[in-house]
Amino acid sequence: MMPIADEVLQKIEVASSLYYRLILIVAPSGSGKTAALLDVHERSGAMIFNINLELSSRMLDLTERQRILQLPKLMTELVTASQADVVLLDNIELLFDVSFRQDPLRLLQGLSRNKTIVAAWNGTIENGYLAYATPDHPEYRRYSIRDILTVCRNVEK
Repeated sequence: MMPIADEVLQKIEVASSLYYRLILIVAPSGSGKTAALLDVHERSGAMIFNINLELSSRMLDLTERQRILQLPKLMTELVTASQADVVLLDNIELLFDVSFRQDPLRLLQGLSRNKTIVAAWNGTIENGYLAYATPDHPEYRRYSIRDILTVCRNVEK
C-alpha cells in the first residue's frame, strides 16, 4: 500500500482540474493523518493549520451568535492569508461542534474553490458514504462520497 503522503501528493495534481479542489484524508484517530500532513507540508511547501487551535484562539472574545456567524469568515481568512496554492487542515473537529450550526463538508468545499484543501477527517467510508462520528452522536454527519476525492485508511469502501 502506498504511503498516505504519496497518495495525497498524487491527488493534489488531480484536484487542480476539479471544481472543488478538496481532498479528505479519511481515517480513525491515531492512524497517521497528522504525520501524513506534516510529510506533505515538508515535501510540497503547503501551509498547514491546526483548525481547532486557530479557530478557538480567534473566537475567544466572541459571543455564541458571533461565533456562528464569524466561523466561515474566519476559515476563509485563514485559508486566503496563506500564499500557498495548497492548504493542509488538521484537527478540524471544531467545525462539527453542533453549537456552531455549520455544515463542515460544505464549508470545506467552499474554501476549495480557489485553493486546493487537504483536510484530515476523523471518520469512515462505508457503502459509498463518508461519516463523521456514530449515528447516535450529536455531531454525526453522513455524506455521499460521489465527487469527493479521498485518501482512506482502515476503512471499507
